[in-house]
Amino acid sequence: MIPVPPSPPHARWHPRLIEAALALHDNRLGEAEPLLRQHLKADPFDARAIRMLAELAGRIGRYKDAETLLRRALELSPVFHAARANLAIVLYRLNRPMEAIGELDLLLEEEPDHVGHANLKAAALGRIGGFDEAIALYETVLRDAPDQPRVWMSYGHMLKTVGRQADGVAAYRRAVAITPSLGEVWWSLANLKTVAFDDADIATMTAALARDDVSVEDRFHLDFALGKAFEDLRRAEEAFAHYDSGNRLRRTQIVYDAEETRRFVDDSVATFDAALIAARAGQGSTASDPIFVLGMPRSGSTLIEQILSSHSLVEGTSELPDVPALARAVADYPAGLAALNGAQLRAMGDDYLRRAAVQRRTDRPFFIDKLPNNWAHLPLILLMLPNARVIDARRHPLGCCFSNYKQHFARGQAFSYDLTDMGHYYRDYVRLMAHVDRVAPGRVHRVFYEQMVDDTEAEVRHLLDACGLDWEPACLSFHETRRPVRTASSEQVRQPIYRDGTEAWKPFDPRLGPLRDSLGDVLTAYPAVPDFDGSL
Repeated sequence: MIPVPPSPPHARWHPRLIEAALALHDNRLGEAEPLLRQHLKADPFDARAIRMLAELAGRIGRYKDAETLLRRALELSPVFHAARANLAIVLYRLNRPMEAIGELDLLLEEEPDHVGHANLKAAALGRIGGFDEAIALYETVLRDAPDQPRVWMSYGHMLKTVGRQADGVAAYRRAVAITPSLGEVWWSLANLKTVAFDDADIATMTAALARDDVSVEDRFHLDFALGKAFEDLRRAEEAFAHYDSGNRLRRTQIVYDAEETRRFVDDSVATFDAALIAARAGQGSTASDPIFVLGMPRSGSTLIEQILSSHSLVEGTSELPDVPALARAVADYPAGLAALNGAQLRAMGDDYLRRAAVQRRTDRPFFIDKLPNNWAHLPLILLMLPNARVIDARRHPLGCCFSNYKQHFARGQAFSYDLTDMGHYYRDYVRLMAHVDRVAPGRVHRVFYEQMVDDTEAEVRHLLDACGLDWEPACLSFHETRRPVRTASSEQVRQPIYRDGTEAWKPFDPRLGPLRDSLGDVLTAYPAVPDFDGSL
């Protein structure tokens, strides 16, 4: 049978495909999908339709399906540049930056002046620590095409990461000078935590928010930025109104089920017991390289990372995606942990080390993975890497949760856009950590942010002891350490330790009732923990 040749990208469009494209443009995904499937049933070799179906899959977060479809489209039409560009985006979102860079290099050979390809390549280089190359690439793009506000924004992100704060602020300012309604740039300035907005800035953001043509994404970014502006002016009522508006709007864009998190923790508690620990003792990877710093976001984890990275034997990396990726490969996770044998656990531990090696730039014997959400995978970590150090960064529930509520995260942390959801999430985090303390005593070293602020040297000494590291004075002058920092606390850890963060929630306390209610006795018991008895 002779195969039907693929429809080239420039071929005439079938009316049904045009209708599907319009539905995609309007985000009417429920209408677009049956049209595309109907069209591909009639013409299974139409690379354009396959690419459109991949775009639909990507919009609903099914990136692996999108990758499979895009690779099929390129198999049918290797010169289909739009499909290759989509594939690069999908690979980037799947946290496979090296593969994304490979596809982008192919595209840039054919389209060397394409701003979008260069911008994504620079972002991917940043993911693997290639900051200097990324900055040079941004500068080349902006020299040739200076009126690109989103490229100026991305350039600002990279400059901030490497500690060039003044240059980063200038790049952000250049972006909003071109497009004053670009909310993400205003939020990026606010997120530095060191920029004070003046009356003109507030007026510009307020005017942009009042426009009818501002996108949802710009709108919630503007609200978060205005919340920070009014909080700095100590106008708590106006600040909370903007934080609340931004969170409510962002919450409509994401899917999060607090009950699902509760069930996950229930299953983890039931699975990871003393019997399993005894049966798998010493069966994972023997490596002691990783130091996991985990807990809630905005709990002081970046501070801990900066302190440890100031030690001559420790390398700071970033929030690595590798533990969650390995967890997704376990059938019936987390209950499926009990079915893993020693060889499988050892292979998973070694696989983690191979993945993490992509982010390493030195030959220091220890490295830090500070993905906060790894608390949910602590049983897996302890089974596959039994010699790893684990640091739990903990902060007062109201201070930590309200700091999250004020923060717009570029991705993840879906629990953080509702005070009730956040209280339940914090409670589930404490509950799992308390269980691990019971069944694996001494495996986790806990750092309370407030104690670190009150008695920094003593807490730093305890932290180094827990990691098996000798005292080095540089760990106390951590703010002088020059290294890339990619998180929201990047500028704060480049300053001496400060107390302000422990008190910031107090002006907003009258508005935090839903958070208090959902935290329950986790709040009243802090810094101790209530007796969960394995349940809520």
